[in-house]
Amino acid sequence: MEEQTLTVELGERSYPIIIGKALLQQAPELLKDAGVLSKSKLMVITDQHVAPQYLEPLLNVLTSAGYPVESSVIEPGEQSKSLAVYEKIMTEAIRAGLDRKSAILALGGGVVGDLAGFVAATYMRGIDFVQMPTTLLAHDSSVGGKVAINHSLGKNLIGAFHQPKAVIYDTSTLRTLPKREVAAGFAEVVKHGLIADESFVNWLERESEALWSLEPEVLAKAIYQGCRVKAEIVSADETEQGQRALLNLGHTFGHAFEALSSYSTLNHGEAISIGMCIAAKLAERIGFAQPGTYERTRHVLSLYRLPTAWPAGLTPEAVLEAMKRDKKTVSGKLALVLPRSIGSVEVVKDVDEEVIMRVMREEVGA
Repeated sequence: MEEQTLTVELGERSYPIIIGKALLQQAPELLKDAGVLSKSKLMVITDQHVAPQYLEPLLNVLTSAGYPVESSVIEPGEQSKSLAVYEKIMTEAIRAGLDRKSAILALGGGVVGDLAGFVAATYMRGIDFVQMPTTLLAHDSSVGGKVAINHSLGKNLIGAFHQPKAVIYDTSTLRTLPKREVAAGFAEVVKHGLIADESFVNWLERESEALWSLEPEVLAKAIYQGCRVKAEIVSADETEQGQRALLNLGHTFGHAFEALSSYSTLNHGEAISIGMCIAAKLAERIGFAQPGTYERTRHVLSLYRLPTAWPAGLTPEAVLEAMKRDKKTVSGKLALVLPRSIGSVEVVKDVDEEVIMRVMREEVGA
């Protein structure tokens, strides 16, 4: 597979998304190309799942190229996107002597990227960072500069917009992913098709078995196309004043599911998968979406072994309350991303809460 590069176009802050095999071994050259030089100390942030496989080789290649580098290893999972872990890493960075010319390298999945990016956004009022995703799910979260940690009352409520200097996506790291994490990643891949590209959804349906088997060529194409959709939207609307909100398809429901399950029962991709199904059913119920949009949405997600039914143990009342705490809610009014059809979505405000509750209650009783 040849190396592929996309660009997030943000003027002077534009940056590349580099997709290919064995890119971690090329990290020094790619960092220098991105303007991360070897004058000041780097810190690699990763988790306990990724560290045993990729941390030492990355540290070795960086130190051999003259980069002074430290590392911080966190526990895996959403629970690490907390104020306590954030403070711990900040303390490590200060004691390690990172300065305003230093950079943070986020080696891992979405949790690592969000947490490390927020550390970078706030350390000494902001330093550079580079995303090095090692999961399929992170093809979405690593692009766009949204960085955050969670609060017990809601996901990603403490955060910032802080763009990386580069996204270095070494597809070789995906070979070691557990199948549940593979499925979770495909939730965001499918989402990008559902919001902007029906032909991509058609292709995802045709190639589902090859993609589930992680065949390198088709997997690289899926990652590239997903990143392309995300990059185009972020380039047009960096801070979510309009079009970028479309990327939140399924997320208002999904974030509520995650928060109410204490970020432990459902992973992000699973929660978003269910959320996209409910959004499609709601859109049909209010006459917004073309008939069949829900069934098609549910079908393509099920091809990737993703859940599509209401999560056990959660009540519609609790979910609605959690949705109202979502950061996309303004003055208590929900703003939901709903599909018009496959490949076309819009932000819809002031959907009748009774209709939302009826759809959710139907799901509980399904």
